[in-house]
Amino acid sequence: MPLLLLLLLGVILPGGDNEDVFQGPTSFHLKQISTFVNSTWAQNLGSGWLDDLQIHGWESDSGTVIFLKPWSKGNFSNEEMTELEDIFRTHFIFFTQAVQDGVNEFQLEYPFVIQIILGCELHSGKAIESSMRGALGGLDFVRIQNHAFVFAPDSGSRGQKFCALMTQYQDICNVIERLLSETCPQYLLGVLDAGKADLQRQVKPEAWLSSGPTPGPGRLLLVCHVSGFYPKPVRVMWMRGEQEQPGTQQGDIMPNADWTWYLRVTLNVAAGEAAGLSCRVKHSSLGDQDIILYWGHPTSIGLILVAIIVPSLILSLSLALWFWRRW
Repeated sequence: MPLLLLLLLGVILPGGDNEDVFQGPTSFHLKQISTFVNSTWAQNLGSGWLDDLQIHGWESDSGTVIFLKPWSKGNFSNEEMTELEDIFRTHFIFFTQAVQDGVNEFQLEYPFVIQIILGCELHSGKAIESSMRGALGGLDFVRIQNHAFVFAPDSGSRGQKFCALMTQYQDICNVIERLLSETCPQYLLGVLDAGKADLQRQVKPEAWLSSGPTPGPGRLLLVCHVSGFYPKPVRVMWMRGEQEQPGTQQGDIMPNADWTWYLRVTLNVAAGEAAGLSCRVKHSSLGDQDIILYWGHPTSIGLILVAIIVPSLILSLSLALWFWRRW
Protein backbone atom coordinates (compact mmCIF):
# COMPACT_ATOMS: atom_id res chain seq x y z
CA MET A 1 0.00 0.00 0.00
CA PRO A 2 2.77 2.60 0.73
CA LEU A 3 4.32 1.82 -2.65
CA LEU A 4 1.01 2.45 -4.39
CA LEU A 5 0.69 5.81 -2.65
CA LEU A 6 4.21 6.64 -3.75
CA LEU A 7 3.42 5.81 -7.36
CA LEU A 8 0.27 7.93 -7.19
CA LEU A 9 2.15 10.90 -5.78
CA GLY A 10 5.06 10.55 -8.20
CA VAL A 11 2.80 10.66 -11.27
CA ILE A 12 0.49 13.47 -10.29
CA LEU A 13 3.34 15.70 -9.13
CA PRO A 14 5.84 15.75 -12.03
CA GLY A 15 8.90 18.00 -12.09
CA GLY A 16 9.24 21.14 -14.18
CA ASP A 17 11.02 24.47 -14.41
CA ASN A 18 8.77 27.46 -13.72
CA GLU A 19 9.13 30.92 -12.32
CA ASP A 20 7.39 32.04 -9.18
CA VAL A 21 3.99 33.43 -10.14
CA PHE A 22 2.20 34.40 -6.94
CA GLN A 23 3.16 35.84 -3.59
CA GLY A 24 1.67 34.53 -0.39
CA PRO A 25 0.61 31.02 0.66
CA THR A 26 -0.68 28.82 -2.15
CA SER A 27 -1.22 25.09 -1.89
CA PHE A 28 -1.91 22.06 -4.00
CA HIS A 29 -3.32 18.91 -2.41
CA LEU A 30 -4.63 15.56 -3.49
CA LYS A 31 -7.57 14.14 -1.59
CA GLN A 32 -8.73 10.55 -1.56
CA ILE A 33 -11.87 9.29 0.18
CA SER A 34 -12.32 5.53 0.15
CA THR A 35 -15.51 4.00 1.55
CA PHE A 36 -15.53 0.28 2.39
CA VAL A 37 -19.05 -1.03 2.93
CA ASN A 38 -18.22 -4.75 3.04
CA SER A 39 -15.63 -7.20 1.76
CA THR A 40 -16.96 -6.98 -1.80
CA TRP A 41 -18.03 -3.33 -2.21
CA ALA A 42 -15.86 -0.21 -1.98
CA GLN A 43 -15.91 3.27 -3.55
CA ASN A 44 -12.92 5.54 -4.19
CA LEU A 45 -13.24 9.30 -4.75
CA GLY A 46 -10.22 11.34 -5.83
CA SER A 47 -9.73 15.06 -6.35
CA GLY A 48 -7.04 17.72 -6.73
CA TRP A 49 -7.29 21.11 -5.02
CA LEU A 50 -5.56 24.43 -5.55
CA ASP A 51 -6.21 26.14 -2.24
CA ASP A 52 -10.03 26.05 -1.95
CA LEU A 53 -10.62 25.47 -5.67
CA GLN A 54 -11.11 21.96 -6.95
CA ILE A 55 -9.29 21.61 -10.27
CA HIS A 56 -9.32 17.82 -10.69
CA GLY A 57 -11.87 15.09 -10.19
CA TRP A 58 -11.93 11.35 -10.75
CA GLU A 59 -14.54 9.45 -12.76
CA SER A 60 -14.51 6.09 -11.02
CA ASP A 61 -16.71 4.27 -13.54
CA SER A 62 -14.50 5.02 -16.54
CA GLY A 63 -11.26 5.43 -14.58
CA THR A 64 -10.42 8.85 -16.02
CA VAL A 65 -9.27 12.20 -14.65
CA ILE A 66 -11.79 15.06 -14.80
CA PHE A 67 -10.23 18.43 -15.62
CA LEU A 68 -12.39 21.18 -14.17
CA LYS A 69 -10.36 23.95 -15.80
CA PRO A 70 -8.55 24.15 -19.16
CA TRP A 71 -5.29 24.75 -17.28
CA SER A 72 -5.75 21.89 -14.80
CA LYS A 73 -3.12 19.86 -16.65
CA GLY A 74 -0.47 22.43 -15.82
CA ASN A 75 2.56 21.43 -17.87
CA PHE A 76 1.35 17.87 -18.50
CA SER A 77 1.47 16.49 -22.04
CA ASN A 78 -1.32 14.27 -23.37
CA GLU A 79 0.98 11.27 -23.06
CA GLU A 80 1.65 12.08 -19.42
CA MET A 81 -2.07 12.41 -18.74
CA THR A 82 -2.74 9.02 -20.31
CA GLU A 83 -0.06 7.53 -18.09
CA LEU A 84 -1.53 9.30 -15.06
CA GLU A 85 -4.98 7.83 -15.68
CA ASP A 86 -3.45 4.35 -16.01
CA ILE A 87 -1.65 4.78 -12.68
CA PHE A 88 -4.82 6.06 -11.00
CA ARG A 89 -6.79 3.05 -12.17
CA THR A 90 -4.06 0.69 -10.98
CA HIS A 91 -3.72 2.53 -7.67
CA PHE A 92 -7.39 2.40 -6.78
CA ILE A 93 -7.68 -1.29 -7.69
CA PHE A 94 -4.68 -2.38 -5.62
CA PHE A 95 -5.32 0.10 -2.80
CA THR A 96 -8.80 -1.37 -2.36
CA GLN A 97 -7.45 -4.90 -2.39
CA ALA A 98 -4.64 -4.10 0.06
CA VAL A 99 -7.04 -2.52 2.56
CA GLN A 100 -9.50 -5.38 2.35
CA ASP A 101 -6.68 -7.88 2.85
CA GLY A 102 -5.60 -6.00 5.98
CA VAL A 103 -9.05 -5.73 7.61
CA ASN A 104 -8.38 -8.54 10.09
CA GLU A 105 -4.76 -7.56 10.81
CA PHE A 106 -5.73 -3.97 11.67
CA GLN A 107 -9.01 -5.02 13.34
CA LEU A 108 -11.24 -2.92 11.09
CA GLU A 109 -15.02 -3.28 11.13
CA TYR A 110 -17.23 -2.61 8.14
CA PRO A 111 -18.34 -0.07 7.13
CA PHE A 112 -15.38 2.32 7.43
CA VAL A 113 -13.91 5.29 5.54
CA ILE A 114 -10.24 6.09 4.85
CA GLN A 115 -9.19 9.64 3.94
CA ILE A 116 -5.80 10.68 2.57
CA ILE A 117 -4.59 14.21 1.88
CA LEU A 118 -1.10 15.05 0.66
CA GLY A 119 0.54 18.01 -1.00
CA CYS A 120 2.51 21.18 -0.42
CA GLU A 121 2.14 24.87 0.35
CA LEU A 122 4.30 27.55 -1.22
CA HIS A 123 4.93 30.74 0.76
CA SER A 124 6.51 34.01 -0.33
CA GLY A 125 10.23 33.64 -0.74
CA LYS A 126 9.66 30.09 -2.03
CA ALA A 127 9.58 28.59 1.46
CA ILE A 128 7.97 25.17 1.24
CA GLU A 129 5.78 23.31 3.70
CA SER A 130 4.76 19.79 2.71
CA SER A 131 2.41 17.38 4.42
CA MET A 132 0.75 14.01 4.20
CA ARG A 133 -2.05 12.85 6.49
CA GLY A 134 -4.24 9.80 6.72
CA ALA A 135 -7.49 9.47 8.64
CA LEU A 136 -9.78 6.60 9.55
CA GLY A 137 -13.42 7.47 10.00
CA GLY A 138 -12.65 11.19 10.12
CA LEU A 139 -10.10 10.83 12.94
CA ASP A 140 -6.39 11.45 12.33
CA PHE A 141 -4.57 8.17 11.89
CA VAL A 142 -1.05 8.93 10.65
CA ARG A 143 1.01 11.81 9.25
CA ILE A 144 4.52 12.63 8.08
CA GLN A 145 6.60 14.61 10.57
CA ASN A 146 10.37 15.20 10.48
CA HIS A 147 10.77 12.85 7.52
CA ALA A 148 9.00 9.96 9.24
CA PHE A 149 5.51 8.53 9.69
CA VAL A 150 4.00 9.41 13.07
CA PHE A 151 0.79 7.89 14.41
CA ALA A 152 -1.91 10.12 15.84
CA PRO A 153 -2.65 9.81 19.59
CA ASP A 154 -6.20 8.61 18.93
CA SER A 155 -5.16 5.95 16.41
CA GLY A 156 -4.26 3.46 19.14
CA SER A 157 -2.55 0.21 18.28
CA ARG A 158 -3.53 0.50 14.62
CA GLY A 159 -1.47 3.63 14.13
CA GLN A 160 1.50 2.18 15.99
CA LYS A 161 1.37 -0.98 13.92
CA PHE A 162 1.22 1.00 10.67
CA CYS A 163 4.18 3.21 11.60
CA ALA A 164 6.17 0.17 12.67
CA LEU A 165 5.46 -1.36 9.28
CA MET A 166 6.63 1.79 7.51
CA THR A 167 10.02 1.70 9.26
CA GLN A 168 10.82 -1.24 7.02
CA TYR A 169 10.44 1.03 3.98
CA GLN A 170 12.75 3.93 4.86
CA ASP A 171 13.85 4.36 1.26
CA ILE A 172 10.24 4.78 0.20
CA CYS A 173 9.68 7.31 3.00
CA ASN A 174 12.68 9.32 1.81
CA VAL A 175 11.39 9.36 -1.76
CA ILE A 176 7.93 10.44 -0.61
CA GLU A 177 9.49 13.28 1.38
CA ARG A 178 11.54 14.40 -1.61
CA LEU A 179 8.51 14.36 -3.87
CA LEU A 180 6.52 16.39 -1.38
CA SER A 181 9.21 18.99 -0.72
CA GLU A 182 10.70 19.31 -4.22
CA THR A 183 8.48 17.89 -6.95
CA CYS A 184 5.17 19.11 -5.59
CA PRO A 185 6.15 22.82 -5.58
CA GLN A 186 7.45 22.50 -9.14
CA TYR A 187 4.11 21.12 -10.27
CA LEU A 188 2.27 23.77 -8.28
CA LEU A 189 4.16 26.56 -10.05
CA GLY A 190 3.35 25.02 -13.43
CA VAL A 191 -0.39 25.04 -12.67
CA LEU A 192 -0.24 28.59 -11.33
CA ASP A 193 1.49 29.72 -14.50
CA ALA A 194 -1.01 27.94 -16.77
CA GLY A 195 -4.01 29.34 -14.88
CA LYS A 196 -2.56 32.78 -14.17
CA ALA A 197 -5.20 34.76 -16.07
CA ASP A 198 -8.02 32.91 -14.33
CA LEU A 199 -6.50 32.93 -10.86
CA GLN A 200 -5.51 36.60 -10.87
CA ARG A 201 -8.86 37.90 -12.12
CA GLN A 202 -10.84 40.37 -10.01
CA VAL A 203 -14.64 40.11 -9.87
CA LYS A 204 -16.59 42.77 -7.99
CA PRO A 205 -19.17 41.62 -5.46
CA GLU A 206 -22.86 42.42 -5.41
CA ALA A 207 -24.46 43.14 -2.05
CA TRP A 208 -28.01 43.47 -0.70
CA LEU A 209 -29.79 43.59 2.65
CA SER A 210 -32.67 41.57 4.03
CA SER A 211 -34.17 40.60 7.37
CA GLY A 212 -33.92 37.10 8.75
CA PRO A 213 -36.24 35.15 11.04
CA THR A 214 -37.28 37.17 14.10
CA PRO A 215 -34.79 36.28 16.85
CA GLY A 216 -37.18 37.34 19.62
CA PRO A 217 -39.72 39.91 20.78
CA GLY A 218 -38.63 43.41 19.83
CA ARG A 219 -35.56 42.12 17.98
CA LEU A 220 -34.46 42.19 14.33
CA LEU A 221 -32.02 39.98 12.48
CA LEU A 222 -30.27 42.13 9.87
CA VAL A 223 -28.72 40.17 7.00
CA CYS A 224 -26.06 41.45 4.60
CA HIS A 225 -25.59 39.25 1.51
CA VAL A 226 -22.40 39.51 -0.57
CA SER A 227 -22.11 37.39 -3.70
CA GLY A 228 -20.20 36.96 -6.95
CA PHE A 229 -16.77 38.08 -5.70
CA TYR A 230 -13.34 36.71 -6.56
CA PRO A 231 -10.77 36.16 -5.11
CA LYS A 232 -12.05 34.70 -1.87
CA PRO A 233 -10.69 37.11 0.80
CA VAL A 234 -13.39 39.63 1.73
CA ARG A 235 -14.34 41.67 4.78
CA VAL A 236 -17.98 42.41 5.61
CA MET A 237 -18.92 44.50 8.65
CA TRP A 238 -22.05 45.89 10.22
CA MET A 239 -21.27 49.50 11.15
CA ARG A 240 -22.73 52.46 12.98
CA GLY A 241 -20.92 55.40 11.52
CA GLU A 242 -17.26 54.37 11.59
CA GLN A 243 -17.72 51.99 14.51
CA GLU A 244 -17.87 48.26 13.77
CA GLN A 245 -20.71 46.64 15.70
CA PRO A 246 -20.03 43.82 18.16
CA GLY A 247 -22.14 40.70 17.81
CA THR A 248 -21.72 40.40 14.04
CA GLN A 249 -22.04 36.77 12.94
CA GLN A 250 -20.30 35.67 9.74
CA GLY A 251 -21.28 32.49 7.97
CA ASP A 252 -19.02 30.27 5.90
CA ILE A 253 -17.83 31.60 2.55
CA MET A 254 -19.60 29.35 0.06
CA PRO A 255 -18.73 28.72 -3.60
CA ASN A 256 -21.00 29.74 -6.47
CA ALA A 257 -21.28 27.68 -9.65
CA ASP A 258 -19.18 30.21 -11.61
CA TRP A 259 -16.18 29.92 -9.26
CA THR A 260 -17.06 33.08 -7.37
CA TRP A 261 -17.99 33.22 -3.68
CA TYR A 262 -20.98 34.05 -1.47
CA LEU A 263 -21.06 35.26 2.15
CA ARG A 264 -23.88 36.01 4.60
CA VAL A 265 -23.26 38.27 7.62
CA THR A 266 -25.93 38.89 10.28
CA LEU A 267 -26.50 41.19 13.24
CA ASN A 268 -29.09 40.69 16.00
CA VAL A 269 -30.30 44.11 17.24
CA ALA A 270 -33.18 45.70 19.07
CA ALA A 271 -35.80 46.91 16.59
CA GLY A 272 -35.39 50.49 17.74
CA GLU A 273 -31.65 50.44 17.20
CA ALA A 274 -31.61 49.29 13.56
CA ALA A 275 -31.86 52.79 12.11
CA GLY A 276 -28.48 54.22 11.18
CA LEU A 277 -26.75 50.86 10.79
CA SER A 278 -24.93 50.01 7.57
CA CYS A 279 -23.17 47.07 5.98
CA ARG A 280 -19.68 47.77 4.62
CA VAL A 281 -17.99 45.45 2.11
CA LYS A 282 -14.25 45.56 1.47
CA HIS A 283 -12.75 43.56 -1.41
CA SER A 284 -9.62 43.80 -3.54
CA SER A 285 -11.69 44.28 -6.71
CA LEU A 286 -13.25 47.43 -5.24
CA GLY A 287 -9.99 49.21 -4.50
CA ASP A 288 -10.73 51.99 -2.01
CA GLN A 289 -14.41 52.22 -3.06
CA ASP A 290 -16.13 50.10 -0.40
CA ILE A 291 -19.74 49.05 -0.88
CA ILE A 292 -21.88 50.65 1.86
CA LEU A 293 -25.56 49.72 2.24
CA TYR A 294 -27.70 51.54 4.83
CA TRP A 295 -30.47 49.79 6.68
CA GLY A 296 -33.71 51.70 6.15
CA HIS A 297 -31.98 54.24 3.90
CA PRO A 298 -34.39 57.06 2.89
CA THR A 299 -33.72 56.37 -0.77
CA SER A 300 -34.75 52.77 -0.35
CA ILE A 301 -37.90 53.81 1.54
CA GLY A 302 -38.66 56.36 -1.15
CA LEU A 303 -38.41 53.74 -3.85
CA ILE A 304 -40.74 51.48 -1.91
CA LEU A 305 -43.25 54.33 -1.50
CA VAL A 306 -43.03 55.13 -5.20
CA ALA A 307 -43.60 51.48 -6.03
CA ILE A 308 -46.75 51.52 -3.89
CA ILE A 309 -48.15 55.01 -4.56
CA VAL A 310 -47.65 55.26 -8.32
CA PRO A 311 -49.71 52.12 -9.16
CA SER A 312 -52.39 53.31 -6.71
CA LEU A 313 -52.59 56.72 -8.42
CA ILE A 314 -52.84 55.11 -11.83
CA LEU A 315 -55.60 52.82 -10.60
CA SER A 316 -57.47 55.75 -8.99
CA LEU A 317 -57.24 57.85 -12.16
CA SER A 318 -58.41 54.95 -14.27
CA LEU A 319 -61.43 54.39 -12.03
CA ALA A 320 -62.24 58.11 -12.03
CA LEU A 321 -62.03 58.23 -15.83
CA TRP A 322 -64.29 55.15 -16.12
CA PHE A 323 -66.93 56.66 -13.79
CA TRP A 324 -66.77 60.00 -15.63
CA ARG A 325 -67.38 58.31 -18.97
CA ARG A 326 -70.23 56.25 -17.50
CA TRP A 327 -71.78 59.42 -16.05
